[in-house]
Amino acid sequence: MTYLSQEQFNITPTQVQTSAHKPRVLMIYGSLRERSFSRLAAEEAGRILQHMGAEVRFFDPEGLPLFDGNSSADHPKVQELRELVQWSEAQVWSSPEIHGNMSGLLKTQIDWIPLSIGAVRPTQGKALAIMQVTGGSQSFNAINNMRVLGRWMRMLTIPNQSSVAKAYQEFHEDGTMKDSPYRDRIVDVMEELLRFTFLTRDHKEFLVDRYSERKSQS
Repeated sequence: MTYLSQEQFNITPTQVQTSAHKPRVLMIYGSLRERSFSRLAAEEAGRILQHMGAEVRFFDPEGLPLFDGNSSADHPKVQELRELVQWSEAQVWSSPEIHGNMSGLLKTQIDWIPLSIGAVRPTQGKALAIMQVTGGSQSFNAINNMRVLGRWMRMLTIPNQSSVAKAYQEFHEDGTMKDSPYRDRIVDVMEELLRFTFLTRDHKEFLVDRYSERKSQS
């Protein structure tokens, strides 16, 4: 076997300019219910992130077509989602747990995000936080599956995570979250997400560069 020289590896990050703009975070939630607790949890997380200095945008999945292998790729909602994903430097996925998994709506949104759009990699190397809500006792099934999905999308899924049990008890009528250990955990998760975002956003090209791709292009 012929071994590569050090010069053929890209293992040293180049000097980069530190970004001065606010961290850009996209919030994705997995339910269309009028009082969707996954949306309320995402909105609470969004307020926390804004308080910490982030710029936050939400994708409203109402009207998003079912994934059909790109036949509907020109649909306005698909284009909106893909533009928001490219805009983002970090993401938060919030899903209800349905039949022991993330919701189909959450999965449909991620299915519409390709690993590459031309030369652009819309998710790769970006930080991701995952959250779930349940109607009963605390569970981690949905976030465990979202963690697998985040890895498949080549995102940097942070270690901390949030699971809100009996979510119907955890929100005020106005949709804000009650003070509780569940809310404290969401604060912890958003704090960790921003730390990872600050550490990685200026090194995205370095983080997604691969020897096998450089080799095939040479």
